[in-house]
Amino acid sequence: MCGITGYVETHGFDSGKAEATIYHMAAKLAHRGPDDSGHWIDADHGVVLGHRRLAVVELSEAGRQPMASASGRYVMVFNGEIYDHEALRAAVRPAPAWRGRSDTESLLAGFEAFGLAATFARSTGMFAAAVWDREARRLTLARDRLGEKPLYYGWQGSTFLFGSELKALAAHPD
Repeated sequence: MCGITGYVETHGFDSGKAEATIYHMAAKLAHRGPDDSGHWIDADHGVVLGHRRLAVVELSEAGRQPMASASGRYVMVFNGEIYDHEALRAAVRPAPAWRGRSDTESLLAGFEAFGLAATFARSTGMFAAAVWDREARRLTLARDRLGEKPLYYGWQGSTFLFGSELKALAAHPD
């Protein structure tokens, strides 16, 4: 179990405020991921991603999130497990220089090779994810077919919020 959270601020983004805000939002999910935490901010587009990590598949720093794809186009926070991620890795051609063996990295390589929708369609597992496409400037939220992993989201004023638990959203100042 991990915890994901974040937001997109459409007006009046303050990167100094964002750092403190995502820290507090992710802290509300500490029980979901006691092993590590991280955040990523795209100040030009008002995008903030936060993660609390429970290290299971990849125990090293190579599994740290938020994680960017090899090209840097996609940045993702992920909660769950992709059971067939090794098959996804084998299908990616040309294969990137793998940094580790995490399913998060496998998904990111799949996004670059096949696109988001096709990669999620061919992935079997339980998950909730938020993916920022830096090229298209689009945030995609995704869940497994049965919705096993929680993902809450909604608008508060000009801010779109999301997270694994409602208390992460409630920690946002809006």
